[in-house]
Amino acid sequence: MEAKQEMGGSLSDDELTIIFVLGGPGSGKGTQCKMIAHKYDEFCHLSVGDLLRLEQESGSEHGTMIKNCIKAAKLAPSDIVVDLIILKAMKRSGKKKFLIDGFPRSEENRAASCSACPLEPKFVLYLSCSQEVMVERILHRNQGREDDNIEAMKKRLEVYETSSLPVIEYYRSLGMLVEINSAPSAEEVFKEVTQLF
Repeated sequence: MEAKQEMGGSLSDDELTIIFVLGGPGSGKGTQCKMIAHKYDEFCHLSVGDLLRLEQESGSEHGTMIKNCIKAAKLAPSDIVVDLIILKAMKRSGKKKFLIDGFPRSEENRAASCSACPLEPKFVLYLSCSQEVMVERILHRNQGREDDNIEAMKKRLEVYETSSLPVIEYYRSLGMLVEINSAPSAEEVFKEVTQLF
């Protein structure tokens, strides 16, 4: 297994560091981010999916909107994701290094992140694997999520292919993408990931 590294430069400790972590549903984004944040304590892992689910449970107007988006397997509005979710969570964390898991998921998300000055990634980690691997992982992970079923999975894969893959290719074209095959075990993938840090 080999990481396809297409960016240069090194991480600097004296400035805000953001790494976007992208991949399809079930590609291992959350698992790898948790492992990175555990090994490298200076990093804060922000899962956009988890943050959206927390907002959904708050009962706020935005929470209701997010709940409807999740049920329909649609992407939440970018302004809510960036301003109300990510930036608030970054401020609360008190840290300067962030793994932002599952963002940007669309060109609209990416444009919104560009207009919000702090959300400029140092590089983009792309965990790639086949649809078969993603479907198998989702259907066997038993996290109790309402969107972990075969019908929701089909919709999520459609959204990933139409909205997220173009964003991944955009970052590839800029030379900011680091692609790692995430089909092997979490431990094997993590060995490749740690070489980046």
